[in-house]
Amino acid sequence: MTALHPLMEHFSGGLWLSLVVFLRVAATLAALPGLGEQVISVRVRLVIAIMLTVIVTPAVAPGIDLPDPTLGAFVMVLATETLSGLFLGIMLRLFILAIQTAGAMAAQSTSLSQLLGGSGLDPLPAIGHILTTAALALLMATGFHIKAASFLILSYELLPALQFPNPADVADAGRHRVGQSFALAFTLAAPFVLMSVIYNLTLGVINKAMPQLMVAFVGAPVITFGAIALLMISAPILLSVWLHAFDGFLTAPFR
Repeated sequence: MTALHPLMEHFSGGLWLSLVVFLRVAATLAALPGLGEQVISVRVRLVIAIMLTVIVTPAVAPGIDLPDPTLGAFVMVLATETLSGLFLGIMLRLFILAIQTAGAMAAQSTSLSQLLGGSGLDPLPAIGHILTTAALALLMATGFHIKAASFLILSYELLPALQFPNPADVADAGRHRVGQSFALAFTLAAPFVLMSVIYNLTLGVINKAMPQLMVAFVGAPVITFGAIALLMISAPILLSVWLHAFDGFLTAPFR
């Protein structure tokens, strides 16, 4: 234990503060959309975490009451800041899960869940991959790195440094955010669900009028073409709705 004292003495001033901020930033980045995707190299994600730390540290330094850099303080910082960062990252990751769920619902309702499916880190049907990839590209094109830094700075007002998150508040915020995530997914998938209802009602009427007609063979190309055409028309609107909800959460989280 005494052998660690010389090492801990080096963690003073700005370096000790930067380490405290880095722990929260790195934990958030583990689940952060776009910047924290698993397809990005670990080295690149480490560089991104360090760069965000350099940006966030001067802004939050006045509001952090740092303890002396001892081993016990480091363990406390490691526990509190990691938990806070993971919670923040998961709250943002739910937006990606929302659009993935919307893509899966759209594909399932239009009988495209097995068509052109891909096997990636997140096994999704083709519509889900298209919407998720487009959402991440739109997010990064609108300056998400700046929004992420602003969100991390704001997080110190919501979750003070060196304090464990209140379990009751975390549970309430998580329940509310999960509910909003599923509501957003249903909203985005609504055009495809409505088209599926109309399609099935039409097939039912045709089958009733002409029982000898193989309506499934006639309707399959129609629903496939209709789903692709509807995706082409509605994707810009769906992505703008998703981005608006994402930006709204970044500016006023947990409200």
